[in-house]
Amino acid sequence: MKKISRLQVTAWVLSLLPAAMTAAFYSRLPAEIPMQWDLVGHVSYETRWHLWIVAGMAPLFAVLFYFLPRFDPKSKNYDKFSDAYIGFQIMIDLFLTAMCGICIAEALRPGTVDVPTVVCLLVSLLVMCLGNIMPKFRMNWYCGLKTPWTLSSETVWTKTHRAAGRMMFAAGIIGAAGSFVPNEIAKFVLVLAPTAAATIIPTVLSWRWYRAEQQ
Repeated sequence: MKKISRLQVTAWVLSLLPAAMTAAFYSRLPAEIPMQWDLVGHVSYETRWHLWIVAGMAPLFAVLFYFLPRFDPKSKNYDKFSDAYIGFQIMIDLFLTAMCGICIAEALRPGTVDVPTVVCLLVSLLVMCLGNIMPKFRMNWYCGLKTPWTLSSETVWTKTHRAAGRMMFAAGIIGAAGSFVPNEIAKFVLVLAPTAAATIIPTVLSWRWYRAEQQ
């Protein structure tokens, strides 16, 4: 039986943080709490138990991330990037913890958090971290840019994820800087547009590199 690493245990513990935070503050929350913010600053309120949905996503992802490699035909490749794979899980855990924290803070003391700025900054940091670990991913069916061309060639997979990693990291930097732009719509554009480009361009490149390899 494969030994469970300390890093994996850390990821599991962190996945419980959103639920622990929700449980700690739940009795103090009003009946309805802010859960959604649109591009122009309008807030949508939902019944407070909906916060458990966000909190429950982290342990659900923890279970999925642990068992999915067992169903991957390329499961042996996970040993080659296990730290990066678990690191990605930890990033998701911390992001969901921050989202729960924002909802709780705004429910208890409205106006405490500049939500558009903080969310855009957190998403940008998540993209930067993803860009940093993406070149470490090896061919698999669940992580990375899974196109017919990257899954058909180890060389194309490697080149695509190296390019995507650089672009994602750059997109995260642009988004982080854009988080402090005064206009809220501009904040989201500066986060989403570079991230979309960092996904689409490597996908197109993977097709071109695969065609060139076949020729």
